[in-house]
Amino acid sequence: MADEEEDATVSDHLFQPALSFTPSGTVAEFEEENEEIGGGAEGGQGKRKRLFSKELRCMMYGFGDDQNPYTESVDILEDLVIEFITEMTHKAMSIGRQGRVQVEDIVFLIRKDPRKFARVKDLLTMNEELKRARKAFDEANYGS
Repeated sequence: MADEEEDATVSDHLFQPALSFTPSGTVAEFEEENEEIGGGAEGGQGKRKRLFSKELRCMMYGFGDDQNPYTESVDILEDLVIEFITEMTHKAMSIGRQGRVQVEDIVFLIRKDPRKFARVKDLLTMNEELKRARKAFDEANYGS
């Protein structure tokens, strides 16, 4: 039952950006928020709001784990994901335009990892195709 409440809270916050790529320092605010709540990979298990637990549970099940994996496993995996996102964001902010993250910065950082690079290229291509399809659909329906 606690997991159901946690999942509702997680889904409520999914569409609110935890990290902002603007020069306003939102990344630092995110880290401070984790420290205040007792989060981070080092301590305070269960005190920090879990942002990705529902999705990680589904992914773990899809990759062969139990349908309801241990909460500790999901928490450890989420800590790793947040650490990876934070590190990549900091690295991306330090290259290119200072204080901003652009798609090209992320592509630059993963260029030596063939699997990640191929996946990002596929996702970017798919995103462009979807944009074109939406535009064509809108033009057909609204006759712009």
